[in-house]
Amino acid sequence: MELTGAQILMKSLEDEGAHTVFGLPGGTVIPLYDAVYDSPVKHVLVRHEQAAAHAADGFSRAGGGVGVCFATSGPGATNLVTGIATAQMDSSPMLAITGQVSTAAIGTDAFQEAFILGISMPIVKHGAQARAPEDIPQMVRDALFIASTGRPGPVILDLPVDVQKASGRYMPACRTNLPGYNAKPPEDLSRLSEAAELICGAKRPVIIAGNGVNVSGAYEQLKNFSEKLQIPVATSLLGKGTIPGDHPNYMGMMGMHGKAAANRALVKADVIIAVGTRFSDRLTGRQAEFARESRVIHIDLDAAEIRKNIDTNVWIAGDAGRVLDLLSDEAAGQDKNTRSEWLAEVRRLDKSEPLSRHAESGVIHPWQVFEALDGVTNGDVIVTTEVGQHQMWAAQYHMAKSPRRFLTSGGLGTMGFGLPASIGAHFANPDLPIVCVAGDGSAMMNIQELDTYARYKLPIKVLLFDNNCLGMVRQWQQLFFNERFSNTIYSRCPDFVKIAQGMGVEAYEADDPKTLRQAIERAIGIDGPVLVHIPIPQSDNVFPMVPAGASLEEMIL
Repeated sequence: MELTGAQILMKSLEDEGAHTVFGLPGGTVIPLYDAVYDSPVKHVLVRHEQAAAHAADGFSRAGGGVGVCFATSGPGATNLVTGIATAQMDSSPMLAITGQVSTAAIGTDAFQEAFILGISMPIVKHGAQARAPEDIPQMVRDALFIASTGRPGPVILDLPVDVQKASGRYMPACRTNLPGYNAKPPEDLSRLSEAAELICGAKRPVIIAGNGVNVSGAYEQLKNFSEKLQIPVATSLLGKGTIPGDHPNYMGMMGMHGKAAANRALVKADVIIAVGTRFSDRLTGRQAEFARESRVIHIDLDAAEIRKNIDTNVWIAGDAGRVLDLLSDEAAGQDKNTRSEWLAEVRRLDKSEPLSRHAESGVIHPWQVFEALDGVTNGDVIVTTEVGQHQMWAAQYHMAKSPRRFLTSGGLGTMGFGLPASIGAHFANPDLPIVCVAGDGSAMMNIQELDTYARYKLPIKVLLFDNNCLGMVRQWQQLFFNERFSNTIYSRCPDFVKIAQGMGVEAYEADDPKTLRQAIERAIGIDGPVLVHIPIPQSDNVFPMVPAGASLEEMIL
């Protein structure tokens, strides 16, 4: 069957089960978009290529499979870079397909030419350029395979415009054969017994659950391991939701803005079992001081992460679910400790230093928003966030009861992630309510995507916290830079309600704590997109806070 390269690409995506793509047309992808016209693969038109990448990322994180995005050459491709880097830092599978100038023009500084394979090389798992239409089916299959296996991540395919136009015989892809790629990284279980022995001897163990639990899908194994051995669980930011937020063994998020009880327990622990976490600086505080009184067991699929940031005592390389099953079986047979006193102590810590719930008459504070949201939805909702103070309040106060329901940019901390990520999350889970939590600073990064909400009548609700400043940077300036608020407090702010209404999104203000729950109930009940503008005090800061370079023990309450 003779098809153009562009038609072969769309047929290949269809054959591989990719039913949704996110993108924006441009000059070198006109042939591709002509093929989109006749394809059963749904194309979601966004307003900016960065949003296409974040939407594809949100699609993946919400469990939709590998997210796919399209962009034209030059600025279209470079606009994807922030979204690709976001996916790479958070191990999110993505396939970015870019147009390119014709093969004869490559290297001539042709109009809208950019060497996107070189630009993206440090932030992708793999990159390739098609040189003939017949190459495309195998390239697509291999790209999706690489993106989704092992430690997931983004892959980029570059399609010169003449290859898209050229005709070739369509042959379905063969079985993937990539001799240089380990789809299943090698296991090393040689120290399993040593790890089990450490756990069995522990009186104050703590589990740290990271994003690797999501990658593995090891939710039941984590819960069973915690319950069987009576070990409390703290999570990283991206680990939130890997154990139900209302589970009695869950201590909350730990780290820079983690719950005091979680950080205190980590300091007191005699054994730490870290599952699928890379021990980032935001998690550990000053790394030289982290777990200095503890023995550390590190379980990770990616052996390159082991001893990269923390010098662990015992390590196991392998899939989180498989390792937890094996470790649970081995430890449970030997374990003679009862840790009910330790669990009770952790709960006492939580009661003695709870998250702040201060309130002023007539003023809405962030915790009240999440209390109302959880009350209305019972936690049965996907929450995406932008980046800033509101992100940390969401991580602290929102009850995430299920995995892959709390989607946020962790490693890269990308402002502008939440609005487009919610679009991808909707197409991955069209039957679940989706709420995007945003701040007035971060929302402006990709606010044009409200128009995408309206065009597709997406039932996404935006809760926009407005403190008239870049809150997180302002907080640091207040605490560490003698209140020298340089370029963080706005002299004026946009009217977000009018912006949303102008883009076709229903919007209104909620400024009274007495009617806050009704305002959120109203939004959830509307069949379509809604923006709820919520003014909050500029003086509200995110606490606890571990200052940069400080240890967990030095957290500010």
